[in-house]
Amino acid sequence: MNWKKLGLIFKPDNKIWWMQSHAALPTPLQLEDSLYRIYFASRDKNNRSHIGYFDIDINTPETILRVSEEPILAPGSLGFFDDHGVYAASAVKHEEKVYLYTIGWNPGSKPPLFYASIGLAISDDGGESFTKFGLAPILARSDHDPCLVTSPVVLKENKQWRMWYVSGYHWDESGSAPQSHYHIKYAQSEDGLYWKREGIICLDHQYPGEKNIARACVYQDKEIYHAWYSYDCGSGYLIGYAESTDGIQWIRKDSEAGINISNEGWDSKALAYPFVIKYKDQLFMFYNGNQFGHDGIGLAVSESL
Repeated sequence: MNWKKLGLIFKPDNKIWWMQSHAALPTPLQLEDSLYRIYFASRDKNNRSHIGYFDIDINTPETILRVSEEPILAPGSLGFFDDHGVYAASAVKHEEKVYLYTIGWNPGSKPPLFYASIGLAISDDGGESFTKFGLAPILARSDHDPCLVTSPVVLKENKQWRMWYVSGYHWDESGSAPQSHYHIKYAQSEDGLYWKREGIICLDHQYPGEKNIARACVYQDKEIYHAWYSYDCGSGYLIGYAESTDGIQWIRKDSEAGINISNEGWDSKALAYPFVIKYKDQLFMFYNGNQFGHDGIGLAVSESL
């Protein structure tokens, strides 16, 4: 693959109360043909994340057709799993509904320690508005994931639902501040609501000093599963790439990712949180750059696999 960067296509508008900074974790949903809705999280003046969206025609992605005036999802009440912020992660059409898998987080006692869980919201109007599926997360910490769970991507394959998610398994306190360690694990479900996990690691560390593997986007093409993800060896996120024949056993091929940081500008220090879609004969990658989406959402294009 060789990705051509199209630049920033969306920037947060600080004239909007819930969009004071950041447009993080782009999460696309195909509305019809070339029309896509991109869910994202922005921060208000109190640094709490809300979920909104913008619409584009993928043929002319530099033109924003619509931006949600108000957030579609807000942080939960004090003490809830998402009381400090909520993020979009994966949108799946199911029957006449849209399932939006979300991330909720709470701060820990010793910054930057934090706790994250996976939530779900459901839309009955095609992705225009959402109602949270209960007050609790659908996946939280467990024996398999002792520190956090976050950033799911979900695929529905016939009657089986499959999830690849970030699992936090360790915090290192040897330095001046706690350092997180997480990788990608797997879960599955019969209905998209209740999930079974057995601690299966799909994408694990393979480089000296590698600490985190974050937000894997999994895409199936014929008999091959493809994954794009962020990985950090200590100097900021880069985008990696892996392949699998079953979605469980993966071979990392990061040198084939085909995209790297720019010499200058908004993605010159990091590439984070990719999400890849296919439209006709091309692949499109939505992603964030420096500071976890501070400047907005970028887009890159590649020929189909």
